[in-house]
Amino acid sequence: MKQTSSIFDSIRVKPGKERTTSQKGPKCEWEGCDQPGTHKAPKGRDREGQYFHFCVDHVKAYNKSYNYFSGMDDDSVRSYQRDSMTGHRPTWKMGVNSKADASSASTDGSAKTDGEGINDPHNFFAGAAGGRSQPQEPQRKVLALEKRSFETLNLRVTARGAEVKTRYKELVKIHHPDANGGDRSSEDRLREIIQAYNVLKKSGYC
Repeated sequence: MKQTSSIFDSIRVKPGKERTTSQKGPKCEWEGCDQPGTHKAPKGRDREGQYFHFCVDHVKAYNKSYNYFSGMDDDSVRSYQRDSMTGHRPTWKMGVNSKADASSASTDGSAKTDGEGINDPHNFFAGAAGGRSQPQEPQRKVLALEKRSFETLNLRVTARGAEVKTRYKELVKIHHPDANGGDRSSEDRLREIIQAYNVLKKSGYC
């Protein structure tokens, strides 16, 4: 590259004072200071996330006089410090539910003890107050073979115990050859009934 080249000259030109200052960041915001504002300082309460930019000397001076609680009385400071323990979020006492408390309180202000008005979608408190309601026994899933067996016996899938046995005996009497004068045309149906009953019995439905 020739030394007389304009590119060579621009590379060797020393940046001016204004250019140097702009490259280092914002100017110090302290009144009358022309130094670069290389240090951030918080602007104060209710202005979280906002900062001043000061030079190193003025940020030290600012920090010495900085008071986050400036303008607050003692009660407000104590309240703020207490709320800061929970991140300034609302809290309730253990086991307190405003909706349940309101519905369980009687007209004279005393709390109800019979469990009325409690929202209990999972039936946790059923039977706790005088046995008015009992928790329902969980229903097992009916398998496909078991469902066909109920259909063969003309029963609902909710049938249990004596109901299944009674229906089985009724159908056997109807389709057994001895009950039809030796007619064996219903033997296939009788065989299905016996197999269906054995499936339900093995599965614990009767």
